[in-house]
Amino acid sequence: MLNLFKKFLKAVGIVLTVLVLTAGVGLLWYRSASQPQIDGRLQLAKVPAGADTNAAIAATGQTGSAAGMPSAAIEIVRDAEAVPHIYAKSANDAYFALGFVHAQDRLWQLGMHRRIASGRLAEILGPNALDTDRFLRTLGVRHNAEAILPNLSPAAQASLRAYADGINAYLRQRRGPLPPEFVITGTPAPELWQPADSIAWETMMAWDLGTNWSQELMRMRLSQKLSLAQINEIMPPYPGDPVLATRDYTGLYRSLAGTVAQLSAVAAIAPASHVEGMGSNNWVVSGARTASGKPLLANDPHLGMTAPALWYLAHLSAPGLNATGASMPGLPGIVLGHNDRVAWGFTNTASDVQDLYIERVNPANPRQYQTPDGWADFAMRSETIRVKGQTDVQLVVRSSRHGPVISGALPLLDRTALDARTHVIAFAWTALRPDDRSLQGALGFNTAGNWKAFLAAARDFSSPQQNVVYADVDGNIGFVAPGRVPVRGAANDLHGLAPAPGWDARYDWQGFIPFEALPQRFNPASGRVVTANHKIVDPDYQPYLTSEWSLPYRAERINALLDEQARFSVPSFQSMQYDHVSLAARDLLPFVRATQGSSPLAADAMKLLATWNGSMDADRPEPLIFNAWMREFSRRLLLAPLGADLMRDYFDQRNTQPMLIDVLKNPHGQSHWCTVPADGMLPAAVDCKTLLSVSLDTTLAALEKQYGGAPGSWRWGKAHYVLMEHRPFGKVAALASWFDIRLPVPGDTYTVNVGRYNFKDDVQPFASRHAAGLRAVYDLSNLDNSRFIQSSGQSGNVLSPLYAQYAQRWSVGQTITIPTQRAAVEQNSLGTLVLVP
Repeated sequence: MLNLFKKFLKAVGIVLTVLVLTAGVGLLWYRSASQPQIDGRLQLAKVPAGADTNAAIAATGQTGSAAGMPSAAIEIVRDAEAVPHIYAKSANDAYFALGFVHAQDRLWQLGMHRRIASGRLAEILGPNALDTDRFLRTLGVRHNAEAILPNLSPAAQASLRAYADGINAYLRQRRGPLPPEFVITGTPAPELWQPADSIAWETMMAWDLGTNWSQELMRMRLSQKLSLAQINEIMPPYPGDPVLATRDYTGLYRSLAGTVAQLSAVAAIAPASHVEGMGSNNWVVSGARTASGKPLLANDPHLGMTAPALWYLAHLSAPGLNATGASMPGLPGIVLGHNDRVAWGFTNTASDVQDLYIERVNPANPRQYQTPDGWADFAMRSETIRVKGQTDVQLVVRSSRHGPVISGALPLLDRTALDARTHVIAFAWTALRPDDRSLQGALGFNTAGNWKAFLAAARDFSSPQQNVVYADVDGNIGFVAPGRVPVRGAANDLHGLAPAPGWDARYDWQGFIPFEALPQRFNPASGRVVTANHKIVDPDYQPYLTSEWSLPYRAERINALLDEQARFSVPSFQSMQYDHVSLAARDLLPFVRATQGSSPLAADAMKLLATWNGSMDADRPEPLIFNAWMREFSRRLLLAPLGADLMRDYFDQRNTQPMLIDVLKNPHGQSHWCTVPADGMLPAAVDCKTLLSVSLDTTLAALEKQYGGAPGSWRWGKAHYVLMEHRPFGKVAALASWFDIRLPVPGDTYTVNVGRYNFKDDVQPFASRHAAGLRAVYDLSNLDNSRFIQSSGQSGNVLSPLYAQYAQRWSVGQTITIPTQRAAVEQNSLGTLVLVP
């Protein structure tokens, strides 16, 4: 019997071994088979007549792709850093090949970009994504993209079509298995790409950089508890600017508590934006300030950190086109980079291009709303949302003369207050217009050869408004802030800072600022231009752009570094991009150092902070002590007056830092906020000194519990790591560790090397979710000496060695070059793929 049992165990062991080996072999095969072909000749499949419209397209009412082919063979050389160098016979053939390589390397990301913009996430992610789809369908991004397309120039339309054809050529040609995300979610092969998909994704990038509406909603919500004077203290103006929010609609807002609650629920389902921690840097200096005698230009745009990154490095070479830099899957061309003659870089202007309007519904006819001229009909359209595993959901979208009624994105509950049925909130946004030609303008940057041509392209760039710095090989530097910014009349006493009564004509937009009146400079006498989302115009500049600029700490630090030496080089610009001294911390350090805690740990902590210079080094304890302390101080300061629910949404470093400065410096009596009641086991505070002391003791006790040891052994990098989150698996605990990328990094929200974190996150409050996903330095004396890095890798396939190929180098400030000379490109190249039509 024993021998029989041993034989049984042996047989089971053999079976298990075979199964493990089979699974291992299968995984190795899948890993290899799911990688793209990067070498050899590939004969592109001809499209049979009538075969270019698949079932998925027909089901959504989209039109199929034309049977587009490149005009000639295209060579794609992937260099030693996996950057594709595309050699084509025409610019549109180059865009075709860019679409092809985007699909090869970022197929899942492309699909997610389209689904986000179109409001079609629930088709693959199920009911958990339904509310987000409801919001996006209400917003109508994809709907508006279809209206934009015919208004673009024939050349821009042809480029979009060529890019779509390249993606679709890969989809038709693909033979291997789909990337892991498709397998895990059971998502079918993607449908064909449409030009409107690219326009819609460009609009979503504008959304990411222009959500002033959330600040308007915050003011409306704060009015439920605070006076206008208190709101202006808790959301103070930009340093040196007057308070503009002087019109008191607190009574109206409080009478609309149900509408406010409804809109707050809608805001919770809207796609995340990153204006709360917005930060990008660019600066350019003339040849008079460089070792080479030619300009240098630096740019590091800051967006939400994702895995893979939003950026994809590429080089496009064709007659009339030789552009190198960062492309973005879903869009044709190089978004940020250089061509043979010019280089350019973006930061967000953050102009106020969104307004919320309270629309009064006709009590006798719910299909109408009040205008200055009487009752008018809502424009209405129906949307069908498909939900994985459930029946379709029907959504009726209403629009007023101002824009879509976003408060209708969610159905009203039976218990919702009556005012939510008598008033709705409409959303006005400059990007939701059929005459938006931003993508056309961006394509123009790729081929511009001088300032005049560059400005001509910038005229078409309307959303989002950007601070664009420029340099050319002739030695010129420049700056322009193109974008469509609404003109608000003199009688508009809200200035776009809070929701306005839609029936009052004084709050209507009065057209848009002419291009000629937008900020621009060419060869300034200073020999430099610096933008970092701070106020870019003089105090007397008119017309009004915004009052919600980012605090000027990064701009001040960049200017200080530029003042420190006479001439600069590529390495010195790279060092500046990686600088992580926080002037925001230095602003608060005098108050911090005057504090005396009562805990045994406080003496050790204060010794460390006494000599700290505000540098947010990952391997130092001071940044962790300081930032955790300021987080707790902010929480105690605001929890009682705001309440837990409102505090949860307001609690963000961008919101709290300006208030902390005013409260601690007390220029106009703002220190009264430091009088706070007891909070659980924590004692009450009667002044800021006491509140700082109590907050320090609480912070140190929490840090000791989490990290152990003495304060000197703690490290900022243990808490402050970049979190590049995968969509959607970053939200799935069992998969996040496989698909997310995580590395310790220096910096904070206000350092040049930004590492913005989220105060509201109680689990990972200091994880950097918003940083420089791209860094570039352009050398106009030798453009092949320019430097680049993006935050993850070229591949979006987690099984590829290129998934996180750049991440470690990015985290420590290293970069790569992207040569444009063919011999240098082919040295140690990974392969050459020839696409044959």
